[in-house]
Amino acid sequence: MTWTADHIPDQHGRTAVVTGANSGLGLVTATALARRGARVVLAVRDTAAGRRAAHGMGGDVEVRELDLASLASVREFAAALAADRPVLDLLVNNAGAVLLGPRRTSVDGHELHLATNLLGHFALTGLLLGNLAAARAARVVSLSSITHRNAHLDFTDLMGERGYRGSTAYGRSKLATTVFGIELDRRLRATGSPVISVLAHPGVTRTNLTPRAWSHQGRRGRVIARLGLLATQPVEQGALPQLRAATDPGVHGGQFFGPARFFQTWGPVTEVRASREAADPAVGRRLWTAAEELTGVRCL
Repeated sequence: MTWTADHIPDQHGRTAVVTGANSGLGLVTATALARRGARVVLAVRDTAAGRRAAHGMGGDVEVRELDLASLASVREFAAALAADRPVLDLLVNNAGAVLLGPRRTSVDGHELHLATNLLGHFALTGLLLGNLAAARAARVVSLSSITHRNAHLDFTDLMGERGYRGSTAYGRSKLATTVFGIELDRRLRATGSPVISVLAHPGVTRTNLTPRAWSHQGRRGRVIARLGLLATQPVEQGALPQLRAATDPGVHGGQFFGPARFFQTWGPVTEVRASREAADPAVGRRLWTAAEELTGVRCL
């Protein structure tokens, strides 16, 4: 059976948070959830763009400001949401940064890929776990990438201060995200939590991240981005792995979904495997400790 958005069950009575929900994969995911009846919180850095996105969704949606590259913003968002929504059913850690230019840092001094793709989501998840645990069958979905398979975490240089390359930093951040999703599953199981952790990746998908990634190269970058988009699948197809991870009643903790064809770059949704390093419990424990120290958030 080919899994499609038509297989999403009724979502009435569920509250979902989707980060980066004003465009790309997040927009498609949030829209699908809202149209199936979920109350959806669009957690976005640009609230004006978020309001424009919400206007076209229909359903029960609200927009809240969240800058994942700022731990203060994450704490402020989580505190307000936790007070207003005591029970959360779904957290989709979708937002991401792809920056292939010079090294950049967050307001907290962390390399920007790691800050946005891992640390912000790590802190957010930790701060909202109590609200997720209050639900009957809550889920956390972490968005990985096929680039994680060729990446390696250097714990002596997590911030990429030596020989920085944007593509390498991005791959490492997505490996870290994958490690986090798998280690979160281990820890949730160990504590008997009702929350499950599931992973997904979109393959090679047509989103606005590709043009942004090459924007530092001006006209040449725009040409490269346009050519690159020709090899991608539509964003509606790319969002299906995370939608299945978020909604399929048969999903269990630790599963990982992605495209089935041509080295997981496109095609129908299937269950995929993480890299050996991503699945290594020793790597998971070490990254977890580092993330707690860097964010100041104890996440289980």
